[in-house]
Amino acid sequence: MQIIYHPLFEDQLVEIAQHISLDKPEAGFQFAIDIETLIRSLPDFPLRYRKSIYSDDDNVRDMIFKKYTVIYEVNFEKNMIEILEIFNRNLPTRHP
Repeated sequence: MQIIYHPLFEDQLVEIAQHISLDKPEAGFQFAIDIETLIRSLPDFPLRYRKSIYSDDDNVRDMIFKKYTVIYEVNFEKNMIEILEIFNRNLPTRHP
């Protein structure tokens, strides 16, 4: 499956990594690497994470990592996973 990134996700990830780096410079970079590692494993089992609580669509999933939620959508017809958004699990900015 192809993985694509929504621009909102990319912007949010940079902002989060920069914020984490304010306290620990290496930690922000490592956070981004760890998220990317989890995302790259999604094609092996795209529905491994729970159905999103922010969407009624069964193909929209919530991947929880530390205190953050990554929302992604699986499209089996297009053989694609779109990474939509990342946020502190209590603060969604929008709903997919």
